[in-house]
Amino acid sequence: MDLPIIICVLLAIAVTVLLVKIYLMKKSAGEIADKLSEKLSEDTNTLIDIASGDRDMRRLAESLNTQLRRLRRERLFYRRGDAELKAAVTNISHDLRTPLTAISGYLDLLEREETSDRAKEYLACVSDRTAAMKQLTEELFRYSIVLSAKPLKLETLCVNDVLEESLAEFYGAIVQRGISPTVEITKERVERALDKSALKRIFANIIGNAVKYSGGDLTVTLAEDGTVSFSNTAERLDSVTVGKLFDRYYTVETAENATGLGLSIAKLLAEQMGARLTAEYSERVLTVIFQP
Repeated sequence: MDLPIIICVLLAIAVTVLLVKIYLMKKSAGEIADKLSEKLSEDTNTLIDIASGDRDMRRLAESLNTQLRRLRRERLFYRRGDAELKAAVTNISHDLRTPLTAISGYLDLLEREETSDRAKEYLACVSDRTAAMKQLTEELFRYSIVLSAKPLKLETLCVNDVLEESLAEFYGAIVQRGISPTVEITKERVERALDKSALKRIFANIIGNAVKYSGGDLTVTLAEDGTVSFSNTAERLDSVTVGKLFDRYYTVETAENATGLGLSIAKLLAEQMGARLTAEYSERVLTVIFQP
């Protein structure tokens, strides 16, 4: 056989071996990528195991396994710390409720006593701040309960009925604030898989927030697609503050009895049910939108 032919045959064999090796490496890389994605998305203690015998690919897999072990240790540490923090917040907020209630009782007694105008002014300030602390403690307790609660129980609900019930419960507070609400609820039954108690709490927190800060109006609509909108005039807001409404502990005006937890709880519950809770601000009108 001529030398040029031998060289061509050898080159062909080398190219074939190289192509096979490249193919196997790509296959192993794909296998590693798929298994890494699987391990990251699932809560499992298993590691990446590949069929390839290539030394470099197996070394890559082992390096990723080392990072997975470290990630699991940190995740476990975080979960333990998070659970301890939730328990501490729950216990602290619960323990604060009793002394605050006692303080409020004694303040009520003091207000009935004969005192100077200056003392009455001081008592009014103390009572106001105590009421704010009681509300913060109560919402903090509720927030910790929501965080540590078991998964919600989803069932087919008629959103129309739950919304009407929630509005009826707030009717007294709405009238007391001098608000004449505009309610537009579709006649079509809107049925979704939701947790009833969570949905009522979402509506209650949104309506309560609207009643507290409304400029004198409130419009509630339920569309056929299930979207529920709560709109009210809010002079003190702007696009920046609206973006923070769902942040924990954010308050529009700290001088008032606002804690910023109500809408945070509502958003958390909405997300747990696979729904969305957003806010828009246009022409001095705030609209909170719930989309199940």
